[in-house]
Amino acid sequence: MSIAKDQEYTFEIHPAVGVARVGNSTTDFYLAPEAIGGLPIACDAHGNEVIDDGKPSPVRTFKDKLGRVMRQAARFKVFRYRAGDPSDRGAEVTLRDADVERIEWIVHVANKKAAWYQFAELLGNLYLNGQYDPQNSYENQKVALRNPGVTDPGERQKLIIDPGPRRLSEAGARAQFSRESIPKDYRFGSFPSADPSQGYPINTLGEAMVDAAGRLLVLGAFGRAGGDEPISSYAGADTWHDDIADGPVTCNLHLKSGEVIQLDAWVLVGSPKFAPELVNITTLDDIMFDVGVRYRKLVPEMYDARRWKDSGGYNPEYKASFERDIKPILDRMGQYQWVANVQAMTAFAHPPFDPRDASEATRPLREAHFRHFRRPDDPQTLFAPDGVPLMPLNSGTNSVTNQEVVKFSTLSQTQYFLLGQWAAGKFTTGPAGDLPGVHPQDRASVGNCVGEPMSPGIEVTWSLRNPTLYGEPYRIKHRHDEAYYRQHGLSPSENETQPRDPDTTEGLGCEPGDLTKRMAIPWQADFFQCTLQYINFTDPQVNKENGIPKPPTYYAYWWPPQSPWNVLSGPMTPAEQSAAGLPAGVQVNYARGINSYIDMITGWKYMGFIVNQNAGPDADKFPYFVERERNDGRFEMASIAVGGISNVLSATNVTFTPAFYLKEDFAPERGQQPPTVAGAPAEDDRPRRITAHPRLGLPRAGRTLR
Repeated sequence: MSIAKDQEYTFEIHPAVGVARVGNSTTDFYLAPEAIGGLPIACDAHGNEVIDDGKPSPVRTFKDKLGRVMRQAARFKVFRYRAGDPSDRGAEVTLRDADVERIEWIVHVANKKAAWYQFAELLGNLYLNGQYDPQNSYENQKVALRNPGVTDPGERQKLIIDPGPRRLSEAGARAQFSRESIPKDYRFGSFPSADPSQGYPINTLGEAMVDAAGRLLVLGAFGRAGGDEPISSYAGADTWHDDIADGPVTCNLHLKSGEVIQLDAWVLVGSPKFAPELVNITTLDDIMFDVGVRYRKLVPEMYDARRWKDSGGYNPEYKASFERDIKPILDRMGQYQWVANVQAMTAFAHPPFDPRDASEATRPLREAHFRHFRRPDDPQTLFAPDGVPLMPLNSGTNSVTNQEVVKFSTLSQTQYFLLGQWAAGKFTTGPAGDLPGVHPQDRASVGNCVGEPMSPGIEVTWSLRNPTLYGEPYRIKHRHDEAYYRQHGLSPSENETQPRDPDTTEGLGCEPGDLTKRMAIPWQADFFQCTLQYINFTDPQVNKENGIPKPPTYYAYWWPPQSPWNVLSGPMTPAEQSAAGLPAGVQVNYARGINSYIDMITGWKYMGFIVNQNAGPDADKFPYFVERERNDGRFEMASIAVGGISNVLSATNVTFTPAFYLKEDFAPERGQQPPTVAGAPAEDDRPRRITAHPRLGLPRAGRTLR
């Protein structure tokens, strides 16, 4: 927040963290949704929103006319508030305002993945248990660096994809984050090899533009990844890079009075959200809200560690809002049915009583419902005493290794507290209003990202749970200004989660690329792997023995709204059903035909989007989510004959099961002429052949309809 010299107004950028998403369309994009679970907003080629009947028009299709995934643009706006008036919701500042001379934007995104440590679940998390713990540092836990053969500090800095800063200050201005457009005065600009032996070259991290009103739009890149070594795990491989990115956004608001007000925000570029209206039970908004409540005095009437120390810092008399705090948890659990088979969780989404009834008569039912939610301090327990699985029924952040085990998911501490207040009858009904101190667009932007589990996650990982990253609630602290980066470049080794002092939660601040550097490289490998998990539920200390989940195990999902598993097919015409090899309405594996990490690196863009087929005014009351826009022509489908136990086929002893495979379309090897095939992708859209490390063996089994 910045205050004008006359003390009459304050100014802020919203959202505080904008979320862009990659796509392989080179022409079409849309604007990020401005509601949690909302549809993205349609826009023209210059980023100006499309208005329909006086309102922004929602996106109805997510691929362009050539079947390519549209990119999502993060849109940043400047708002003005009356100083000292917490009830003021703010007014947008645009180039049309009489007192505005100019709105100047500076954006610096980067990808630090190749220069950071290998992903090791929760090792390296300095705030693993909510308090600073240097014993869990990467160094103390002996976590290896990515690309360990590169040891010279200067060469490790070059592992960062760093296009340098971009400055835009006029309506209609555009700037690419490409290798060709690195500023001449930025000597630390770097990109990986333009000719990797596997996958795609990375030539850009996206672009930025200014719309007619002076708002900033940041678009991600094209979802590409490339390297030289075989892919070795779900976390990727050395020599690889992808075009995920993040970085600081700065605005210099020039007023006609001569005053210049500097504001800051952050942009995050993630993978596509293939189920845009479905939301995770614990979102990144819930995580940022929890951090704000417990560490940044965001809601002082709810939490004060000293005042209410006997109740964990939470006010035992605080009244939750059913509409704002409770209903979203129930609704999100119910939404999982469209992307996963979680019948137990669906039952708890629709309790057999009126959840809005705060009377003593329904208190035993509310308390029974609440007892079936896993305590945040006990993520290893699967079942309640009555034999029913505890909620949420998701994998925990580390159900993978035997170090710092977290088997099953929980609500955030603040979500759990609010649900407990509801159970006790301490809640209100009716319109809730917005929480003071948090702009609705700040919550909506990150509310469509994963907050739990995080191993590593989809958009970001556990580092966002650490209070050291934030200068104020929801707002990422900037480490340096651009003058510093022009002199020194970006650091490949500084840990932004390290506090300035062990006795405080004040952090150093973040550099470009810090929020995404812990993610899988390439992102597609983890997107393929982390869909479901077999989790031991009897030994709190052990997940696996000899690399295999220790029996007995439970079948749990990771983050179905971001990486769907079971979906309903949606082809509606004879031609569509012929191409899909399926009728409408059958439950199928979402990623059918994607049978390996390699397939996902090239085939993610052919997968469908899960959309609500009910386009009427009651769509939210009677939803019907189906798979649409899948590029079925990029897959082969065959009916495989299966015999009896002896596998002998006969006319009386045979059944057929469908199997799906991705069609290969790799670029020719160096020195070979590309084949001429009608309808084939352009050569620059075709990757070089990708190989898997021999230790991976065959693609994993257990996929349905795959």
